[in-house]
Amino acid sequence: MRKRTLLYRIISIGVALTFLFIMGMSSIAQDDTSSEGETTVEEIMPEEAAALTAEVVQGNLDAVWILVAGFLVFFMQAGFAMLEGGFIRHTGVVNSLAENFMDACITGIAFFVIGYGIAYAATGSPLIPTPVLALGGINGTAEGDGMEFVNFFFQFAFAGAAGTIATGAMSERTDFRGKLIYSAILGAFLYPLVVYWTWGGGILSSQFGFLDFAGSTIVHQFGGIIALVGAIVVGPRVGRVFGSAPRPSNFGLAALGTFILWFGWYGFNVGSTLGAGDLNALGLVAVNTTLAACAGALSAMFWVYLFKGGKWDLGFMLNGSLAGLVGITAGCAFVSPIASIIIGITAGIAVVLAVDVVEAAKVDDGVGAFAVHGVGGMIGSLAIGFWGLPELTGTAGGLLVGGGVDLLVSQIIGVAWVAVFAVVTGSIMFGAIKALGLLRMPAAADAVGIDVYEHGASVWPDILPIPEES
Repeated sequence: MRKRTLLYRIISIGVALTFLFIMGMSSIAQDDTSSEGETTVEEIMPEEAAALTAEVVQGNLDAVWILVAGFLVFFMQAGFAMLEGGFIRHTGVVNSLAENFMDACITGIAFFVIGYGIAYAATGSPLIPTPVLALGGINGTAEGDGMEFVNFFFQFAFAGAAGTIATGAMSERTDFRGKLIYSAILGAFLYPLVVYWTWGGGILSSQFGFLDFAGSTIVHQFGGIIALVGAIVVGPRVGRVFGSAPRPSNFGLAALGTFILWFGWYGFNVGSTLGAGDLNALGLVAVNTTLAACAGALSAMFWVYLFKGGKWDLGFMLNGSLAGLVGITAGCAFVSPIASIIIGITAGIAVVLAVDVVEAAKVDDGVGAFAVHGVGGMIGSLAIGFWGLPELTGTAGGLLVGGGVDLLVSQIIGVAWVAVFAVVTGSIMFGAIKALGLLRMPAAADAVGIDVYEHGASVWPDILPIPEES
């Protein structure tokens, strides 16, 4: 009985092994057949389909890059808030933070409802666009909606940056209601018109050939001149002694804000390639942006040390780097790295001189916004006329690299056009808000500080308590 049971087990094992061997050989045979008859992707997929797939992948990659760059530009709002909060006095920091934060919020709505439709209107004359409201009502269900949303977000981040420049120049005495009003006007009408005339294909780019790759004039010069006009119309802070500016409240906050702005600027400039496919452009813009910032900080630092008292001034180091960044923004894709260093050096020295001129004119610009953005922006756009390489601009070269004066003339026209527009519209806007009694805080605010008066708060309540708690 035991022998018979053992025999059955041996037979069963043998059958099982035989079955497994047959199945294994069958599988190997199938693999060999498949391997012999395997075709490549190119054989399965026609060339047109392969090209289409590559195009879709590249398009998606470009869209993702634009979004990431837009995130960096939006993060610059935090940098502006910290920089301005650190440069002004303790009694206005809460107000500065609130204004910078609400810049993003107000601009987001205003630019969505009307601003973007003006900036990139598909119809209209070269001077006056025919706007499309609220992105034409798209909702993400139609083909192409996604890319339109991506483009809107990226451009909104730029609009927010343009709107927040005036906040620092007019700090510590601007009525919060007036701030909300002028942010809405800038985001809905004024800044979008400048964009339409340039990036939107309007008169400056189409008829005059004006170039501004990432916004030295379009964003920074425009915002800086608006800031200067606002500072003039609102008037100086009470007790302001010209020739002896108030000391910054927190250099640590200001330095951190500058680092954030520099970091965000890579989104500002490199993101303006609007794609991830051109490695030459991506690398050139990143390097030029870096070199100009470094050169701006160094030239401002040494200039102040040599000609203004022999101190290593951190404030001018920070503003010098920002001036270099503003200066290279227009030509970051059009000039060589050596030229970017020259542009940065020029902007760094110019910011020191411009601060002195504004101070001598008795205009109270709380953070040097006009010197950094207004002057730096003009230098940046004009620099293309001197250093622009024809292989990169796609047009004539700059005056100092073998080209004629044509490109320089185009740049001068664009810079002058935007300057006049900013002065005229800024004067009208701030003048109207002032006439309504909504531009400057009442005298009572000067006694307790704008933070307490407007917000009932203090940035350091344990050190600087509000009067009600004293």
